[in-house]
Amino acid sequence: MDPTSAHSLPAGLPVPVDDGAADHLPGAVLPAVALPSTAGGTVRLDMVTAGRAVLFFYPRTGEAGKSAGPQWDAIAGARGCTPQSCGFRDLYGDFEAQGVRVLGVSTQTIEYQRELVERLHLPFEILSDEKLEFARALRLPTFEVDGMKLIKRMALIVRDGVIEKVFYPVFPPDRNAGDVLAWLTSH
Repeated sequence: MDPTSAHSLPAGLPVPVDDGAADHLPGAVLPAVALPSTAGGTVRLDMVTAGRAVLFFYPRTGEAGKSAGPQWDAIAGARGCTPQSCGFRDLYGDFEAQGVRVLGVSTQTIEYQRELVERLHLPFEILSDEKLEFARALRLPTFEVDGMKLIKRMALIVRDGVIEKVFYPVFPPDRNAGDVLAWLTSH
């Protein structure tokens, strides 16, 4: 793979450590916050997680043909949003077969995310928490870079609006979907 491609991960990325910032999430009830969706309209996550759902969070995906630069690669856990999203895309049929809804969430604008969904051929909705309303309500771990406040990479398995399992920190991000699917299959 091309190490400068948004679809691959360069060697030597710093590995994120568990800072305890997600310890409060297991058993938490999803807040009644509506987020704009790439499918149009808004989605209240507390209302769409009947049964099981996977919510995967990522800081920000790269732009086609542009490098995020070495400063992005130096932030533990930052690099890998496109590989993480593509992992969920590639295993989407397996999640569907288990009756599990998949939704991605980042702080990027809905316009940017619509382009992303089209470019990567994502079969699921991406939601925009651009104003960090959901992140603040649930006290999700965040970090700041270049004047942007971003959600740290994680995945939540939700059953009937309650967080059942938390994957945090996530590394490597390209294996997150497989790890989540394996947990679902065994539980």
